[in-house]
Amino acid sequence: MVNPGLTINLFAFQEKAVIRLIDVTTKSDAKETVVMKAPTGSGKTIILIDYVDTYLSNVDKKTAFIWLCPGKGNLEEQSRKKMQKLSPGRKTQNLFDALLGGFPESSTTFINWELVTKKGNTAIRDSERKNLFDRIAEAHRSGIAFIVIIDEEHSNNTAKARTIIDAFAAKHTIRVSATAIENKRYEFFEIDELDVINAGLITKALYVNEGIEEHLNIDDDYDTLLDLADSKRKAIAGRYTSIGKIIRPLVLIQFPNGKPETIEAVEAKLASMGYTYENGMVSKWMSEDKKDLPDDLTENDGIPVFLLMKQAISTGWDCPRAKILVKLREGMSESFEIQTIGRIRRMPEAKHYDDDLLDFCYVYTFDEKYKAGLLSSMDKAYETRRLFLKDKCKTFTLEKQIRDRDFNGLGEREVLQKIHTFLVEKYQLTTDKKANLTRLEAAGYIFGDEILGSALHGKFIKTYSVAEATTYYVTRKRVNTHKHGIELLHSVDAIKSTIGISTAKVKVILERLFRKGGNNKQKLITLPTADFYAFVVNNAHLLKEEFRAVTAKMAVQQSLLLAPKTTTFKIPEQDFFKYDPGVKNEAEYLTNAYREYTSGYATSLVRSTSEMLFEKYCETRDDIEWVYKNGDTGQQYFSIVYVDGLQHQWLFYADYIIKKKNGTIWIIETKGGEARGQDKNIDRQIGNKFNAFKQYAQDKKINWGFVRDKDGSLYINNTVFAEDMADDCWVPLSEKF
Repeated sequence: MVNPGLTINLFAFQEKAVIRLIDVTTKSDAKETVVMKAPTGSGKTIILIDYVDTYLSNVDKKTAFIWLCPGKGNLEEQSRKKMQKLSPGRKTQNLFDALLGGFPESSTTFINWELVTKKGNTAIRDSERKNLFDRIAEAHRSGIAFIVIIDEEHSNNTAKARTIIDAFAAKHTIRVSATAIENKRYEFFEIDELDVINAGLITKALYVNEGIEEHLNIDDDYDTLLDLADSKRKAIAGRYTSIGKIIRPLVLIQFPNGKPETIEAVEAKLASMGYTYENGMVSKWMSEDKKDLPDDLTENDGIPVFLLMKQAISTGWDCPRAKILVKLREGMSESFEIQTIGRIRRMPEAKHYDDDLLDFCYVYTFDEKYKAGLLSSMDKAYETRRLFLKDKCKTFTLEKQIRDRDFNGLGEREVLQKIHTFLVEKYQLTTDKKANLTRLEAAGYIFGDEILGSALHGKFIKTYSVAEATTYYVTRKRVNTHKHGIELLHSVDAIKSTIGISTAKVKVILERLFRKGGNNKQKLITLPTADFYAFVVNNAHLLKEEFRAVTAKMAVQQSLLLAPKTTTFKIPEQDFFKYDPGVKNEAEYLTNAYREYTSGYATSLVRSTSEMLFEKYCETRDDIEWVYKNGDTGQQYFSIVYVDGLQHQWLFYADYIIKKKNGTIWIIETKGGEARGQDKNIDRQIGNKFNAFKQYAQDKKINWGFVRDKDGSLYINNTVFAEDMADDCWVPLSEKF
């Protein structure tokens, strides 16, 4: 397979990948987009270089390849240099070469994404030079076909990028990523991570939190993790020395945001261990702060042994001596991005040593959530398409409501009273503080002066199996009010998000309910300071639900109380809609306000059951002029203000505006109905929204209703709110609409 011009032999799995790429880009019925999922370390650049060479030699030399790379890390230059080295006979160029000389046949143009997607970029601005679009058109006129290779596509999912890709009108687009997800719309194949392991290119497995034990008592997160990491680093370094290898293992320390105080704390810890910037043992690589980054950082014998970095390090960055990753937390609910592990899985000499210590890599973190990263829109099962408004809908206007920012809702004292009353009623609490504690503990609340956590542990062969892992140890931290104040505030902040008042006020309310001290009649239990800290952190998820339940209680939607601001709503002249490309028996929905709107925009993939049924129902009616599907959030959409149980204002976006042929206007909100006797509604504020909607409709003399589905039929209610669909308020849609 490998052309004599190439200076490297491919592994069997790499050759197989090249054959597969040739196959799917030459067969007559091939889909335009090809997705290759390639694990970090599999040599995807080498695979692609061999594919380009093979295609131009054996399939069609009158082809120009466009190789798009992420903007960070100069990956396009790295890839181009690799092609010049491995396939020196092939013409390679960069974007500026293409602007000057176009896209010759059998050429490969390496382009940095940021050069063509950054706002105001001169690369695609009209000027005295022929711009990118001119050169593309010129190539098309001369009969040159394009194949576009998109390297690490997930990191460049923008409308401007889409415009560039579309301009090439490529015969094929090849997307390569370590995180791609199979989608039936595209040709898809995956390089098996086990093949890459067996070739010796990446570690045999990874250990997460080796050395952490059940009920480990932790004084400080950073101290514990860095001590474990350094101990492992020393063991690996010693083993390399014992087998005669000059390899210095590197520890990556990843901060989620890189707050100055957390970086300083880690720098101080490292200094106490003997590692500083001054002695060359520590380097820092953050977007705004690069410190002591030596040229030999990625070499096997590089001097630094700790590298501080923010988030995941640049895509395409290779440092095979990196063996250990420490992921630190600045809050309590951060997620571990699985693809970061790819930075430590490469083997420094592209081979195994038959020694588990050297053939494994190591992760240390107290993160509790693990995710595979953000999905590219290409990885989702639906597409997003732009549609344009029909002329007859362009003059329609309606008064919409927006929040009054000066309206503050209930005061702190009233909020405290409502939450106190709710908890007393829910748990039958009394003035007996000890008895109250017992009742709350029986209901699932955790008490004590230790903050409980959980640490994933185990050995994993495939990188992404970490996301499905369930092997957790409990960890314990005795509260230190100086060290754990930030954790307390993070927990209070999470609770605050449900009720719309400041973090400081929520903290005061929690103290008046649960903390010892003060002479407050609302006190339910009296916890010492350390116990109070642990109580809030350990029970943040429960307290959040309690506060949310209080806001869901029915509020009085009084016009004088509410007094929302108003403005004029017009239907957007163009909008984006989710589209199901797998729709069966697609039919145009003639009633929709947008041109070319079809049943593909109203399948179970992109719409709820009640929405799907409602749009189908409207299509069967001959008295409807048009149906507009409102957006979920945003200033351009129709909104009504409602107040929650604490009298805070929120926006509610009703789903549909309908104009009938007789001129009447209807506004419909669809909600989850009932199935097999189970309530499918998940909106806790349904009652408050119903009452606000009712008042708005009465004031504006507009027809309205909440519509829900039950057993495949639709029912409407616009009289009195009732959650149970067996109530007489819910009647068949056809009786009223």
